[in-house]
Amino acid sequence: MSQALRSLLDLLDLERIEQDIFRGSSRPAVVPRVFGGQVAAQAMVAAGRTVPADRFAHSLHAYFLRPGDPGAPIVYTVDRIRDGRSFTTRRVVAVQHGQPVFHLSASFQVYEEGLDHQAPMPAAPDPETLPTSPERLRGYGHLAPEVVERFLRAREAVDLRYVDEPPYGRFGEPREPRSQVWFRTNGKLDDDPLLHVVLATYVSDMTLLDSVLLAHGRGGWAVGDVVGASLDHAMWFHRPFRADEWLLYDQQSPSASGGRGLGQARIYTQDGRLAISVIQEGVVRVPRQR
Repeated sequence: MSQALRSLLDLLDLERIEQDIFRGSSRPAVVPRVFGGQVAAQAMVAAGRTVPADRFAHSLHAYFLRPGDPGAPIVYTVDRIRDGRSFTTRRVVAVQHGQPVFHLSASFQVYEEGLDHQAPMPAAPDPETLPTSPERLRGYGHLAPEVVERFLRAREAVDLRYVDEPPYGRFGEPREPRSQVWFRTNGKLDDDPLLHVVLATYVSDMTLLDSVLLAHGRGGWAVGDVVGASLDHAMWFHRPFRADEWLLYDQQSPSASGGRGLGQARIYTQDGRLAISVIQEGVVRVPRQR
């Protein structure tokens, strides 16, 4: 296991300060606020630690309410909304400086057999044939060195490989609003299913709005041609998966309007099983000309 992944796991290992109250720390992100994927992942840790071990996460729905302060701890309070025979529901509110910054509802289910079908996995190249993040990012002479290093530090716990050029790699002309990324953690994880859900939640916020930028030929915050932030995020966990094995994140944007952009995606295992569906809306604004 890489030191970066070990540090990320330590970050996600919340301190329990009461039966249903947890405290987490933060670290600097690519942008000067707490990374949304971190807050969502920590909230899932808090929710999962109040759920019986035989119940597995099957969905989460979250709202990002305020920018998080990376210099202050985050307190997560869990409400035990429902404990049924098959399903368990939890609500988590993340608070900083006396104000809620994030809200999450998560549902867990006892495993059961049922009807089974899925959308087929789209074509994608073998991840081992694609450039790594350091190889790709350090080849972009138009990005400031400090921007490249912030990207690399933020993603060093995850091996994340774009199938095509990311928005900040080639911009200026609209492209198809679709992006594919392969990812896995930089090291093996324990077998705890919740841990793999938490790591997938963490990574899911890294690239989902890329397809919005591609549709308009924008490079994103890294080149300063848009400003934005995540608004809400939803995930459905369909089938077992491991976040330390290659996962294909197939993303597209069906709409952008009103200063907001919508991204939707499917995450497949390398052998073609549909593991996760994801939808996110974010603020995507063009900076005003002075």
